[in-house]
Amino acid sequence: MRDYKWLHAFCLNRFGSARALEARLPQPRSDAELRALSDDRYLSLISLRIFRAGLKHSLVDAKWPAFEQAFFGFDPEKVVLMGAERLENLMQDTRLIRHLGKLKSVPRNAQFILDVRHEKGSFGTLIADWPVTDIVGLWKYLAKHGNQLGGLSAPRFLRMVGKDTFVPTDDVVAALKAQGVIDKAPTSLKDLAAVQAVFNQWQAESGRPLCQLSVMLAHTVNH
Repeated sequence: MRDYKWLHAFCLNRFGSARALEARLPQPRSDAELRALSDDRYLSLISLRIFRAGLKHSLVDAKWPAFEQAFFGFDPEKVVLMGAERLENLMQDTRLIRHLGKLKSVPRNAQFILDVRHEKGSFGTLIADWPVTDIVGLWKYLAKHGNQLGGLSAPRFLRMVGKDTFVPTDDVVAALKAQGVIDKAPTSLKDLAAVQAVFNQWQAESGRPLCQLSVMLAHTVNH
C-alpha cells in the first residue's frame, strides 16, 4: 500500500493544479454544526437517503417538499405516531414515491432518533461525537439500530449530513483493490477494519478529512 504522497501526486497530475484539485473536494461540517442540526432534519435526510436508493436523485428531490408536508416536517415526535392506516393512505398520494417498505421506514427511524435523543440529548450529539477514526463503527450502529440503513446507505447518509466519512463506492473499492488493501467490496469486519486503517494512516499523514481522501482515491481509477 502506497502512502499519501502518491495519492496527492496522482491527483495533482490528473487535475493539473492544486487549485483545481481543491475545487473538487468536499468539506465536512464541524462538530458544532452537526450538533446544531435538529432531529427533524436528521430524520428528513435519513428518509431522503432511503428513498433515493435505486432511484434517480433528481426525481426524489423534486418530490421532497410533498414528503415534508406528508410527514409533518419530519418531526420525530409526530411521525412516530403514524400508524399502518395512515401509511396505507399515503400509498394513494400521487405526490409521493409510493413504496410501502420505504414509507414504513420513516416512523421506525423516528423511533430510532427518539431513542438516541433520550440517551444522548439529540441525534446530532451522537453523530458529532462519534470518532471518525472508527467511522465504520458508526455505519454499523446506524445499520443495526436504524431501518433500511445497511449497505452504502449509512455512509451516504453521513456524507449528506456533512459527517466526515469515506464512502466505499465502486471506484473507491477498485482503487483499494489496486493498492492491495482488499480483494473485494468490504463487508466483513476484517476488510472494514483494513480500509479504516488505511484511511486513518492517510489522514494522519495529510491532515485531510476522510471525505477528501475518499474522493481523491476514487479519481485514481481510470475510466
